[in-house]
Amino acid sequence: MTNRSIARFAGELLEPNDEGYDASRWLWNAMIDKRPAMVARCRSTTDVVAALAHARQLALEIAVRGGGHSVAGLSSTDGGMMIDLQPMNRVVVDPRTRRARVQGGTLLRDLDRATHAHGLATTGGMVHHTGVAGLTLGGGFGWLARLHGLACDNLVSAEVVTAGGEVIRASEVENADLFWGLRGGGGNFGIVTEFEFQLHPIGAVLSVQRRYAAKHARKVVGAFVELMDAAPPELCGLIGIGPGRGSGTLDSDGASSREVYIWYTYVGKDLDVGRRLGVSLEGIAPAVAEQVDVMSYPDVQAATGDSSGPGRRHYWKGSLMWDLSAEFGDAFVERGLLPGAGCGIELFSLGGAIARVGEDETAYSSRGATFDLLAAATWTDPAHDTHNVALTRENWSALTPFSRGSVYVNDLGADSQERVRDVYGSSKFARLAALKERWDPENVFRLNANIAPRSGSTAATGR
Repeated sequence: MTNRSIARFAGELLEPNDEGYDASRWLWNAMIDKRPAMVARCRSTTDVVAALAHARQLALEIAVRGGGHSVAGLSSTDGGMMIDLQPMNRVVVDPRTRRARVQGGTLLRDLDRATHAHGLATTGGMVHHTGVAGLTLGGGFGWLARLHGLACDNLVSAEVVTAGGEVIRASEVENADLFWGLRGGGGNFGIVTEFEFQLHPIGAVLSVQRRYAAKHARKVVGAFVELMDAAPPELCGLIGIGPGRGSGTLDSDGASSREVYIWYTYVGKDLDVGRRLGVSLEGIAPAVAEQVDVMSYPDVQAATGDSSGPGRRHYWKGSLMWDLSAEFGDAFVERGLLPGAGCGIELFSLGGAIARVGEDETAYSSRGATFDLLAAATWTDPAHDTHNVALTRENWSALTPFSRGSVYVNDLGADSQERVRDVYGSSKFARLAALKERWDPENVFRLNANIAPRSGSTAATGR
């Protein structure tokens, strides 16, 4: 490169021949191996502004990495600049106001530990090494979402670096249009360098995991759906067949990989209520294995860490679901029980507080969905790539006809651009395109589930 330094940049600038470059460009999904021309490891918002200006001056494609969890590898670039926020991981908690200020490179585990020290928490995902930024900008559901809403519903304000390099604040009273778009519109509108979240008192969490033999799968699926249909918002659960995203700390050997598993959590003052709610699942079939824990919220968040950790290969396709018919249940079981090491199918419960927010109040869409369906695979051997990707696609293709065609933006993978309109619907997509036209008319931030400006520009340099 000709420009070896960046004006007003106090972070670390790494190029391909520099020591530490290879370690700096890692991503969560080991299937992705991109080589940026530059990795700008930012320590401050000032660094982000300087790196962005430098990349645009050199006409470099810009990727923004928070946690690096994009399954499609959209947080990196071949030949462009990766603006790496991971050194920016400070969390400041104000227990009096129940607010937390969280820098853009923070991982969920850092946020969870800092808030837990005060008996507080906010909605995160289900994997503690996920980045706060990507999760929140896409919506962000997890164990607390049915009780306290999505991560984006708990967002109070955001500090944003715009495509033009301006540092602004977005909230309900400042740049409210941008604040609307940040809550579910992904990374289309700017680089968020700080999030401010509302926090909630959270005590111990009841965590119950069970595995059942394949022959009982249809009964177990039916019982789980009935449980969640009537469940209070304190109860959140998932059901799956095969490894999927992992089922926490409950071990299962290779021979039992096609078992059906249930994992639910209860967050409330009286954990016995949660235990009683799960009684309906105890009589449907004998459990092959069971694990009941009373855990801290950070420990629940960390339970899937190894099974979905960095260094593994990942592929998935998702759909949002409403009413689950008996025919869907049959197809879910049939596809889940097909042999396929590393491949699985999972349903995660939604509803509750998610659905109580108006559909047009945020960019996040399909708030009435009751479950998130994810056909997913995780493995380590590159020789299994073709088989696992093909089987996952087949599983999704067999099940998505039972959906309404919508999808959660953070479930988009390699199909991000083909299905981005399915995320929002036509009217909301048009509103987002107009917002993109205002805040990023040259589509500088396009490595995401991209919403092109209303004018249709695909330029990335802004010259």
